[in-house]
Amino acid sequence: MIISLKHIIKLIVILTLVNFINHIVNADEKVELLKTDWTFKGLFGKFDRGSLQRGYQVYSQVCSSCHSMKYLSYRNLIEKGGPEFTEEQAKAIAASYEVKDGPNADGEMFVRPGKLSDKFVQPYDNVKAAQAANGGAYPPDMSVLIKARSGGANYIYSLLQGYEDPPAEVTLDEGVYYNKYMYGNKIKMASPLSEGIVTYSDGTEATVEQMSKDITTFLMWTAEPHLESRHKMGFKAIIYLIILTILVYFSMKKIWSRIESEV
Repeated sequence: MIISLKHIIKLIVILTLVNFINHIVNADEKVELLKTDWTFKGLFGKFDRGSLQRGYQVYSQVCSSCHSMKYLSYRNLIEKGGPEFTEEQAKAIAASYEVKDGPNADGEMFVRPGKLSDKFVQPYDNVKAAQAANGGAYPPDMSVLIKARSGGANYIYSLLQGYEDPPAEVTLDEGVYYNKYMYGNKIKMASPLSEGIVTYSDGTEATVEQMSKDITTFLMWTAEPHLESRHKMGFKAIIYLIILTILVYFSMKKIWSRIESEV
């Protein structure tokens, strides 16, 4: 029994030391994420409409060739709290895509222009087709991507600007790129953004930093389309609770004031 207890104590000490060493190593290797002023943060946070519309432009012209948005419909682009395109603009966006539909009266599938009710057109027919076109890697759906990554908006924002030449001691396989913010620093996606790759319709200069911020804002909205209404509801709830607390306080004070002290 004594020998067994000694072994247990030794094992606990060893595991503690290993965890401590790993914590130190990870702390040294961890790179602090880039940060910026997000308009949607905080109790009164709201999306920047211009940034959302520019972010959609980056997605449609750059990201959509590989990444899907399977939970979004074109009608979402005109909803309150989102990019708030006009109905005519959204219809034009949807019509610019071809959608496979059917069967028709002859039992055949056909292609038609997109409508507001259609889901965003996906770049590949299936997972295997996506992997085959991307060297075996599957480009993840971007609908809720920002919520599936530790670091959220700051992580996506940093990742898009984190491509650089690898250190001398790092060897990369063909089709693999170095990104200092990527977990493990190796990523199969080439840098998607470069200066001027998009010409913004509002005249904003399309720097890598600006495009990274805009597409990240757009991805935050796709993941939390009701963020603004939730913030408003939360603020109203706080005001209601404050008023209720004050009323309860004065009500209790009035009730207890009728009771004479026994002292």
